[in-house]
Amino acid sequence: MKRVHIFVEGRVQGVFFRHYTKETATAYNIKGWVRNLHDGRVEMVCEGSGEDIERMIEWCRQGPPGSYVKKIDTAREEYRGEFEYFEIVR
Repeated sequence: MKRVHIFVEGRVQGVFFRHYTKETATAYNIKGWVRNLHDGRVEMVCEGSGEDIERMIEWCRQGPPGSYVKKIDTAREEYRGEFEYFEIVR
């Protein structure tokens, strides 16, 4: 199992990015959370199998319809197994 901390920059707020992220993460069996940041980015922490994490990262590079992803930053972290599901947090 793997864990990644992701920051997404671009037009990613006001376009249902968090909603689509939750749907995609659930479909990929990813657990963790996503939230908007005050600087306009979206931040998320994802845990899951290595293959599913890579699929999630690739999805983040495109984002949902209406979004424009300029840049993503990823940081691999030690898997903790602390989440039961994927949620939108504030």
